This record gives sequence, C-alpha cells and structure tokens, in this order.
Amino acid sequence: MAKTEDFKAKTDDQLAVDLGELKREAFNLRFQAATGQLEKPSRVKEVRRSIARIKTQQTERSRSAAK
Repeated sequence: MAKTEDFKAKTDDQLAVDLGELKREAFNLRFQAATGQLEKPSRVKEVRRSIARIKTQQTERSRSAAK
C-alpha cells in the first residue's frame, strides 16, 4: 500500500498515471466482486484509499500553485 510520502515525491504526470491505473483496478475489482471472483476483498479498500490520497495530493498542489 502506498503511503502519502510516496505520492509527495512523484510529479504531477506520475500522479495522473497512477490515478488512471488505480481507477482501472478499482473498476476490475468491482466486477470481480459482483461475479464472486474477488480473491482479496481488502484490496478494494486499499485502492480506494490510494485514489483518495492521490486526489488529495493533487488538490494540495493546485491550491499551493494558485497562491
């Protein structure tokens, strides 16, 4: 699971790529859960939190750039 410090070290482009990958993974996990094929249910929670961390980091950067 990625930590906040990991996201702070990445560039804006890297965060956008990571966000896209995590959203794709969340989409696939939802389908796996619906069909009963989900092997690791805790991964859904990890992905959702990682997405939130990335979005928070992007918001902080945009606010600091606006000042």
